[in-house]
Amino acid sequence: MSSTFTAESTQKTLIEACSLVELSADGAELIRLGENAVYRLTQPVIVRIARTVAYEQDVRKEVAVSRWLADEGFPAVRALPLDQPVIVDGRLATFWESVSEREEYGTPAEVAELLTQLHALEVPCSVQLGRLEPFARAERRITSNRWFTQKDEAFLHERLAGLRAAYAGLEFTLPQGAIHGDASVGNVIHDRAGRPVLIDLDSFTAGPREWDLVLTAIYYERFGWHTDEEYARFCEIYGFDVMTWHGYPVLRDVREFLMVTWLSQKAPDDERAAAEVQKRIQALRTGASRHDWEPY
Repeated sequence: MSSTFTAESTQKTLIEACSLVELSADGAELIRLGENAVYRLTQPVIVRIARTVAYEQDVRKEVAVSRWLADEGFPAVRALPLDQPVIVDGRLATFWESVSEREEYGTPAEVAELLTQLHALEVPCSVQLGRLEPFARAERRITSNRWFTQKDEAFLHERLAGLRAAYAGLEFTLPQGAIHGDASVGNVIHDRAGRPVLIDLDSFTAGPREWDLVLTAIYYERFGWHTDEEYARFCEIYGFDVMTWHGYPVLRDVREFLMVTWLSQKAPDDERAAAEVQKRIQALRTGASRHDWEPY
């Protein structure tokens, strides 16, 4: 397996994975490179390539969740009826129905509507979600990334320890159950008929519903990416404002920290991402405004 997770290395994985399931990778378009490399084929198919087989359990759960949500008629991305995932070069590839030929993202109101529906569902015993582990990938992202300076790595480990302790002491208000795990406007897109559809199911798990609300809150409060009206409508539709809950500052700090460690995976191969990570780490150190954080 290539030591880097780049457009070039993942394209090689894509070609071999597609050949194994008798799909063509000719003309495939890379539409996202982050936790996964996401490609759109010329056929109405999306291919997601996970960084490492260490995530195999999560990827298998993602496929199982998609099939359960399909049975429920819930508007979420659908996994193709294949034996998935496909393992190639130490990576995992999965194949999905394409929702649309272009990515038109949803609104905070649509996120709230989908979460309201999702949180009302009961998970069948056949789908093993596990429990939310907010920091499951954070330590690996720090220790395996040789891009960090020793000072930055030590700071991130120290902050991780503090956040673990703070999170462990939280008392949640909302009922717990199935959650998307990474709910935001970036994971809701419109289908060909203009209807909102939930995508990126790899963080799906069971846990506190507050976790599904906090990203929209910090996009509004910390980053200024949503307007007053958009956030008010989000809270009105869902029926709860997570910012009024006493544990919000802890979840806010956890999610911001995870946003930094997630983006750090791109830093060794992307100068723009590297500069953004440095800016974010400095903001964590100093408490500086997050309004200059760029969306990724």
